[in-house]
Amino acid sequence: MADGRLKVCICGGGNGAHALAGLAAAHAQFESRVLTLYQDEASRWRKMMADDGFVISIKKPEGGNDQIRVRPFHVTADASEAVPVADVIIIVVPAFTHHQYLTAIKPHVKRGAVIIGLPGQPGFELQCLSVLQEKAGHCTILSYESLPWATRIAEFGKKVRHLGTKDALLGSIVKGDTTLSFDPVATLQSLLGGKPQLRLASNFLETNLMTKAYVHPVMMHAKYKDWHGEPLTERPLFYQGLTKEGASELVAISDEVMATAHAISRIRPDVKLENVEHLEPWIIRSYNHTIKDPTSLHMAMATNSAYDGLLDPMIEIAPGRWMPDFNHRYLQEDVPFGLAVLKGIAELAGVSTPVSDRVLKWCQQQMGLDLIVGSQLKGKDIYLTRSPQAFGYLTLNELLAEL
Repeated sequence: MADGRLKVCICGGGNGAHALAGLAAAHAQFESRVLTLYQDEASRWRKMMADDGFVISIKKPEGGNDQIRVRPFHVTADASEAVPVADVIIIVVPAFTHHQYLTAIKPHVKRGAVIIGLPGQPGFELQCLSVLQEKAGHCTILSYESLPWATRIAEFGKKVRHLGTKDALLGSIVKGDTTLSFDPVATLQSLLGGKPQLRLASNFLETNLMTKAYVHPVMMHAKYKDWHGEPLTERPLFYQGLTKEGASELVAISDEVMATAHAISRIRPDVKLENVEHLEPWIIRSYNHTIKDPTSLHMAMATNSAYDGLLDPMIEIAPGRWMPDFNHRYLQEDVPFGLAVLKGIAELAGVSTPVSDRVLKWCQQQMGLDLIVGSQLKGKDIYLTRSPQAFGYLTLNELLAEL
């Protein structure tokens, strides 16, 4: 920060990374750098913006777009070029690649760096502690529930479009032993602008239990548990095609999550979990302007216009013949970094989760994994998840010690 600017390293090369890198470059307070490890993305990105720089197109509520053009910024595939000077490191990649990026940055992270998962997804904090080891204790770790906005790359390495911004974003913070010269939450808020409004939960366990990452695996289970392998002739609606049985499963798993929160609060009243909320009121409140019938979770999902046209993840094996895609992120990301994390926390709290167990057993079969044995998360592949057990936390007190 010798020149007065905070050095920001954006990890990733997708929609969110394009958006954040452009915003940081447009802000006089920051110096923007990008680390992307995927194939030749770094060289392609540098080449694309070499002549005319980079453009951020921001959709205005009243119509039209604001265009912000920034000068080229540093993009590299070499962590040693981007990370050592970084005051803030923002990881903006799918959860299944977090380990790759954390491993790459570990040798170069300086004392007092702020590491942000945007989004972090459940278990992000535990993975940071595990991969970064002693360096994690000198860093501040933040994790937010989702990206701040809907955004799409218009032209790789050259232009990104902001399509809409969320009102608020909830996160958690794990403070290291280093005194920072800046407020990390206020700094991220300055980078993002007035919206979304950044809020902090009481602790990372609260945000882990608030995740809605179990929704997709449960819906895939409800739709395809009785499927016998025959191709479908059309792609079904995903959210709006939710059956009553599927909605009942969602309610039941949300009940199990609430039971976990209540059990932890009884065991440790000092651990604040009051923001953990059942799925049904959360869905109805979050989409109150687009849900026509909020009388039940089933009807709220079926009548939510925000879900119009969203279809099941499928693979077209021949014209008009579709197979469900079990390699889609709805399982590959939301099981190990969502449902399995919730199951692991519940197990440490002594809470029975028969519905989660049933869904997990079906999911692991589709994914070719061994995660749950009987009713315990002790399969040989749990190391591929971010459950507490994957990182060696075998009692609730061991996990709560990290808060």
